[in-house]
Amino acid sequence: MNKARNATPPVLLLTIVTFGQATVAPETRSKTDRRPAPAAKRMQPVLDVWWQDAVFYELFVRSFADSKAGPLANDGVGDFRGLIERLDYLNDGDPKTTDDLGITALWLMPITESPSYHGYDTTDYRTIDREYGTNADFLEFVNACRKRGIRVTIDLVLNHCSNRHPWFQAAANGDPSKRNWFIWHEDHPGWRGPWNQSVWHRSPGSASGFYYGLFWHGMPDFDYEHEPVTSAMFDVISYWLTDMRIDGFRLDAIRHLIEDGQIQENTPATHAWLKRFFNHTKSVKADAMSVGEVWASSEDVSRYVGDQMDVAFEFSLSDALLDAIRKQDARRFTDTMTNVQKLYPLGMYATFLRNHDQPRVLHVLNGDREAAMLAAAIQFALPGVPYIYYGEEIGMTADKPDPQIRTPLPWTGGEHGGFSTTTPWIDLKPDYKTVNIAAQTDDPTSMLNHYRRLVRARLSHKALRTGAYVPLKTSDPRVLAFMRQHKDESILCLFNLSKATIADIQLAIGDEKDSQRELSSDLLSRMTGNSLLRPVNSLKPRASHLFVIESGGG
Repeated sequence: MNKARNATPPVLLLTIVTFGQATVAPETRSKTDRRPAPAAKRMQPVLDVWWQDAVFYELFVRSFADSKAGPLANDGVGDFRGLIERLDYLNDGDPKTTDDLGITALWLMPITESPSYHGYDTTDYRTIDREYGTNADFLEFVNACRKRGIRVTIDLVLNHCSNRHPWFQAAANGDPSKRNWFIWHEDHPGWRGPWNQSVWHRSPGSASGFYYGLFWHGMPDFDYEHEPVTSAMFDVISYWLTDMRIDGFRLDAIRHLIEDGQIQENTPATHAWLKRFFNHTKSVKADAMSVGEVWASSEDVSRYVGDQMDVAFEFSLSDALLDAIRKQDARRFTDTMTNVQKLYPLGMYATFLRNHDQPRVLHVLNGDREAAMLAAAIQFALPGVPYIYYGEEIGMTADKPDPQIRTPLPWTGGEHGGFSTTTPWIDLKPDYKTVNIAAQTDDPTSMLNHYRRLVRARLSHKALRTGAYVPLKTSDPRVLAFMRQHKDESILCLFNLSKATIADIQLAIGDEKDSQRELSSDLLSRMTGNSLLRPVNSLKPRASHLFVIESGGG
């Protein structure tokens, strides 16, 4: 195409040039054929809600900050008062400053009473874990977040409770008012779980029989076909939305809620129950948000979105993104993204790189800091609701087992990493003396400042938050390219996935069926004209460029 006459030069929004326990991954699928249709076939995009404009931060209270004052100060365990003391790091409430991360919403991993360090096996759905503080401390924390424009969502574990929960203790000892809250067989049924794990466990109490616990014996599953269980959990939901003033829930392990014999995931009964959950949540608080963990294929995940939860985590997209960078090839990611666009209404899924159940990004990318920065840049340019796992913004690295990917956030290179004045509940990573917040705060090339810029770029441009996604074909599979468009703002996103400089990049519009919105002929001229590509006719290794081609305000 000929160069467009009088084409307005693009505005360079962002350039990054760098040089050189609750669940497990699925291994089976539901065998039922009565599943809902994918979300894209059931509904239109819902973009006029607060979470579509948000950037979330997944936070483990135990590992964020030990308080400096108060009854829980300096005990080696993070708590809510420590979190309040450090909130300005996440968002100081002043949009003019640039030395905070700038996030606008939180997902707190489990915070209620539990016998475990992780909290996914609660003994009391209404009480803050005593190691984290009190319910009053939590409300003070919520108020502090409100002042800074931060929304608060919490982990809600619906599938199971702790085997030490009074409900289960009563059931195991034969209490008829609680026995049917859980799933029992007098004799061992003789079959195992979806990843060949033991799911039937002998009663620990005076009553005989075996109970069903999908994840392990310490987490007995609820029986949601017994209506009092639903009533009790709906009361819990109402309590957190009203009395505790939260903004929504992250739903743990929801594909396993209701079994159908040996079919232990994605059953029609699970989908039906979650529709009731969704309606109840919205009736209590109309703008309450729910995001679901469905660790499964994009097709299965999309079936939960829209009428059972607002968005769900896109595991396939996360894997494809990191795989594209490892292999320096955009094609698998592009195919995955095309499939995602077909399955969901625009932006109605959650993007992430890694979470608390997975090895950290830098481990997956073999310690390649520039590759990790590139992955973050791609994530923040994509549609969907972005989530950051705490510590990724400074380049923490770790592999399984789970406690090692949930270690304390290092604030300084000093003793105990500035996390506490005493030995933390688990050792910090050995590299904390260099990989910490203080060391990166004033370094413009640091991972932390890279994330700060990404968050601000996204929050400043509606096209990046809720704009249409238009894939572009490139002349080199090592280059990932797409457009984001909202009304009269269009942003060209270019990424060099490789460790080499790539010259003479050619771009072309993809097939119309691959796009959610046609490019105007004028915009297409600008995109393919030399005037646009001249600034980046060669992409340096691991380079990211976001160009605002047209802007009518964010």
